[in-house]
Formats: sequence, structure tokens, C-alpha cells
Amino acid sequence: MLCFIYKSLKKEHLYLYIDKKDDFSKVPEALFNSFGKMEFVMDLELTPERKLAKEDVEKVIDSLKVKGFFVQLPPTNLPAPLKIQ
Repeated sequence: MLCFIYKSLKKEHLYLYIDKKDDFSKVPEALFNSFGKMEFVMDLELTPERKLAKEDVEKVIDSLKVKGFFVQLPPTNLPAPLKIQ
């Protein structure tokens, strides 16, 4: 399954995968607006055997088939910034 990946320029590590290039019609308006300005990153062929760095490929494929999009959220386990005293 071919998908198209966009990154939010508003929030680091926030990505939107869609099933048709530049077609955001299946993405709910509030969600789409929360991304702010986006930049196309790449197109990617997804298969069950393919490994993704941050997501379960089956979960992404299922979401694309059912909803037409998938949101990759920023990681929540980032270390806290160092405090300089």
C-alpha cells in the first residue's frame, strides 16, 4: 500500500500519513487544522513485512484502509530538558 507522509511544521515529530497525495479530504477538519502548516516528506510503500522506526506497520495500514489517514504522534518518553543553574 502506497502512502504519503507529511510533517507538521508547528509541532516537532508530528506526522500525517494519507492514502492519496495532497488529498486531505478524509482528515477531520479540526485535526487537519491542529497540524498547522505541513511539509511533504516522502511517499512510502507499506507492506506487512516492512519495519517502521516508530509505528507498527499493521496499525498504519489498517488506519489508512479504514480512515484514509494515520497520525504519528510525537514520542512521550523524551527526557526532560536539562536545567541550567
